[in-house]
Amino acid sequence: MKKYIKNMVSNRCINQVSGILVDMGIAFQTIELGEVLFEQRLSMIQELDFQYKLKQVGLDLISDSKKLLSERIKVVIIQMIHYSDEHIKTNFSVYLSEKTNLNYTYLSNVFRTENNMTIQQFIIIHKIERIKELLLYGEMNLSEISYKMHYSSIAHLSNQFKKITGLSPTEYRNLDVIRRIPLEEIGNPRIRTLKLSSRI
Repeated sequence: MKKYIKNMVSNRCINQVSGILVDMGIAFQTIELGEVLFEQRLSMIQELDFQYKLKQVGLDLISDSKKLLSERIKVVIIQMIHYSDEHIKTNFSVYLSEKTNLNYTYLSNVFRTENNMTIQQFIIIHKIERIKELLLYGEMNLSEISYKMHYSSIAHLSNQFKKITGLSPTEYRNLDVIRRIPLEEIGNPRIRTLKLSSRI
């Protein structure tokens, strides 16, 4: 039996869910971003208890089909930007349609309704967080990062980075104190910290 989980977008979330299930003594086959495959169906009491424990760590079970689709879109984007070594796809709309087998216009409408932001906005804020990470690693120059993240030029990357963070990539890299947004908080409609309060 498979269950889908809202806001489960990082390895930290996977570890949290794994810990909850181990503590509850519930057997599972696999845990991935946004989903858990159980060895057998949960009892009603187990499911309610699991849902309660998930909510304590900011997660939740999903049953609504549109909410489920919205989370699936998020997972596809997050996996592509943060966890894949592939070059960022030229056209995310085509990529998402291929991954979900659904029309992009429909995906876009569902996502906006569920998250109060567009898919494109969600992609941009995640790309910026990934760029922050790459800047801090110091293994790639700005030209290489620009190519990897599929920007048309260094200027395009720099302009978008400054618009979101208030800093140029170079200024960000040279900061004494670096603060990044946890993956599970990026794009969360309850957490609007993309302006000065979390610019670094």
